Amino acid sequence: MTATITAFQTSPDRGRGLARDTRIRWALEEVGQPYDVRLLSFEGMKQPAHLALQPFGQIPTYEEDDLVLFESGAIILHIAEHRGGLLPEDANARARAIMWMFAALSTIEPPLVEFTTALLFERNESWYEQRRPMIEDRLRKRLAALSGRLGDADWLDGAFSAGDLLMVSVLQRLKSSGILNDYPNLSAYVARAEARPAYQRAFAAQLAVFTGNAPSGS
Repeated sequence: MTATITAFQTSPDRGRGLARDTRIRWALEEVGQPYDVRLLSFEGMKQPAHLALQPFGQIPTYEEDDLVLFESGAIILHIAEHRGGLLPEDANARARAIMWMFAALSTIEPPLVEFTTALLFERNESWYEQRRPMIEDRLRKRLAALSGRLGDADWLDGAFSAGDLLMVSVLQRLKSSGILNDYPNLSAYVARAEARPAYQRAFAAQLAVFTGNAPSGS
């Protein structure tokens, strides 16, 4: 049975590939797994039918046979564990790739989301100028550590893995702020991942939804 994922009918990222369904599309493209897409409006995301799949009213979800998953990290781990291409065969390397998946979502993403949220939605608050240096410093400490660990390697641990896919998906959210430019190897890391054919296909599919050129039925 072909997997079905959910995605925004009208994405708030305006087709820039930042919505979390792009992560799932990318993973599916990397492993060569066909999939269908069910587009949801913001109203539809709060309806009982979707809440039965995703109790927090978010996207994406993943449905295959009698399995229903939500949370992009969990979905990508499932895909990687059941299709070749995103996790190494060696047990230790596999464990490290999964470790980097957790690092992306638990160590890098929280301070990054705090920073970008303040930048986008809190700039007019009276306390913004006092708060920004603190949250930017927290983010920069994480980025500096990640940059130091990556060094001049192409990927975080040997070959490209699900850990890189999630890490890059997180770092992409910084591109519009310009802060990533202060870490040239991280900028190059993101660009290298975005040049992968699987990412290009995933991005084009997400962009097609925003431009109205998505295939009928998606």
